[in-house]
Amino acid sequence: MSRRYYGDRFIPARSSIDFDLANFLLVGSRSQSQTRQEKTDDTLYRQRLSALMTMRNRNRILSFWSNPISGDFQTDLSDFAEKKPSKGRRYIPKSAERILSAPEILDDYNLNLIDWSSSNYLAIALSHRVCLWDATNGVGFDFMSINGDIGPITSVSWAPDGQRIAMGMNNSTVELWDVTSSQKLRTLQGGHQSRVGSLCWNDHVLTTGGKDSIIIDNDVRIRSHHVRTYKGHKAEVCQLKWSNSGKQLASGGNDSLLYIWDRSLASRWLHKFEDHMSTVKAIAWCPLQSNLLASSGGAGDQSIKFWNAQTGVCLNSCDTGSQVCSLLWSKSNKEILSSHGPTQNQLTLWKYPSMAKIAELTGHTSRVLFMTQSPDSCMVASAAADETLRIWKVFETPEVAMLTTETTYAEPFRNLNYIR
Repeated sequence: MSRRYYGDRFIPARSSIDFDLANFLLVGSRSQSQTRQEKTDDTLYRQRLSALMTMRNRNRILSFWSNPISGDFQTDLSDFAEKKPSKGRRYIPKSAERILSAPEILDDYNLNLIDWSSSNYLAIALSHRVCLWDATNGVGFDFMSINGDIGPITSVSWAPDGQRIAMGMNNSTVELWDVTSSQKLRTLQGGHQSRVGSLCWNDHVLTTGGKDSIIIDNDVRIRSHHVRTYKGHKAEVCQLKWSNSGKQLASGGNDSLLYIWDRSLASRWLHKFEDHMSTVKAIAWCPLQSNLLASSGGAGDQSIKFWNAQTGVCLNSCDTGSQVCSLLWSKSNKEILSSHGPTQNQLTLWKYPSMAKIAELTGHTSRVLFMTQSPDSCMVASAAADETLRIWKVFETPEVAMLTTETTYAEPFRNLNYIR
């Protein structure tokens, strides 16, 4: 049996098109008097269009060859369709994989109390102590605690090596600890005058933001660690994020301002944005587009804005309808996850740049203050003012991570109440 081959598109054959007839039928030949009397309503248009579509025994406006593809380029498209792999629709669980009790976690929008290390340890600050969870084997434990005179702990951040963790304190100091030996390596002091609520690493430099509105670069390799100061904010610095290249720093503050600082400009800001209407706490650099920065405001703002960090142009703004507490980008797709306050206290996954909602994850009963991402990038931990920490499977795993062994999330923190 012979096969018939069909092309994948139709191309008009210009030689068989009567352009004069087509023009006449579409435009018509009318005298000025006829034109004046003629009604220019939708009914007349439909009649002319119907006549064109149903005309017979005349040359078509567009004419097509039946088989535009011939010779060696012919392809049986039905066979091709059968061989082409189809990607199934992605399933995103609407409930958390694990729910852990996080007693005494501070209900403070301006702080940063959870972080997930490259070595797969999840850290959470609970008032005057830090708990760690080894997500590889599911073992959780109390790592350290501090005295009441220097606490509570107001921020935590893992170093890129996954072996050291920095902790900002209420008394304006920062402590650096080694996880392997469970020893304090050093205390950074003298730079800030009040609590340190935001931390961010850039290789060996730890950048700290305080309630005193000051941002400081600390080189932890040297004795005189204070190497650079950034001044611009008029209120507490709530969030710090270095770009993927390590050349630009984004900072958000309780003064509703968002700054982008260039490391080469000697502490002078590159861009200053005043578009947000309340505290800028949520900031995230897109891992798939180096100059794309997302930021969000609090209860008085409720928007997610996207910026070109090179030109300073606002690319888009999306009204979320509620307070935005934190943002995380997917490392495999143009998707961004936001956590929210009342009334739903939900996590919302958006498709960028359309900002169409992909999924909404509910379960927290109070505002979801903090989020952090696992090293394989597909799991997200969220901590809320309801004193629970929930682990969700949200993002797709990047192709590189798919070659590694899947992490097992088995046990909660020791000394914390296990809910489910």
